[in-house]
Amino acid sequence: MKKEKTKILIVEDDNFLVKAYQIKFERSGFNVFIAMDGEEGLKIVRKEKPALIILDLMLPKMNGFEFLKKIKSDENMKNIPVVALSNLGQRADQEKAISLGAAEYFIKTEHTLEEIIEKISKYL
Repeated sequence: MKKEKTKILIVEDDNFLVKAYQIKFERSGFNVFIAMDGEEGLKIVRKEKPALIILDLMLPKMNGFEFLKKIKSDENMKNIPVVALSNLGQRADQEKAISLGAAEYFIKTEHTLEEIIEKISKYL
């Protein structure tokens, strides 16, 4: 029987970043799902039950903070680790994301793709 690949959801509206992450994670053996906005992300989480969610905070339709609130208030989704990845560098934004249930918060410009993948692999 073939082992099912671990599912990761990337909720990000930057096409370049999405492609870079998708390629990296797929090469590492993960099944990657992509959502370009928070509403689409929620639909995918409900359907696919990913092992990890990588979440941008500045998103169309539903921002990352709203997305986090919905995920963490739902019995079926609240235990999925969510890693916030944003350009919002303000301490208040970081604290808000963590208080809403994000497992970690990374500022995009302060970490390479490899560093982020290495740091979040502990959740998988």
